[in-house]
Amino acid sequence: MDSEKSPAATEFLSVVAHEAKDLMASGYRYLDVRMVEDFNKGHVDAKNVFNIPYFIKTPEGRVKNPQFLEQVLSVCSKEDGLLVGCGTGGRSRLATVDLLNAHNKAY
Repeated sequence: MDSEKSPAATEFLSVVAHEAKDLMASGYRYLDVRMVEDFNKGHVDAKNVFNIPYFIKTPEGRVKNPQFLEQVLSVCSKEDGLLVGCGTGGRSRLATVDLLNAHNKAY
């Protein structure tokens, strides 16, 4: 494994449910990065939840959403606090690193 990581890759925190609830109560928004069909089956029941998939389906298979950052920035500012979630943590970690590299505050 490469010992040199991008600075953003080490700047995010993993939080448990009660911490996420407290952050959301303080104004953080919840970004669900699962596929739209997964989000529509069920998601966090919160006022400030929105879905922007990190991966999309194409004829070639599942690929990173090339408009992910653009779509996120179209609905929130770089100053907004975000909680980023998915089903198992993999996509949310990737999305968080991308967001941090774009200077968002994300957990």
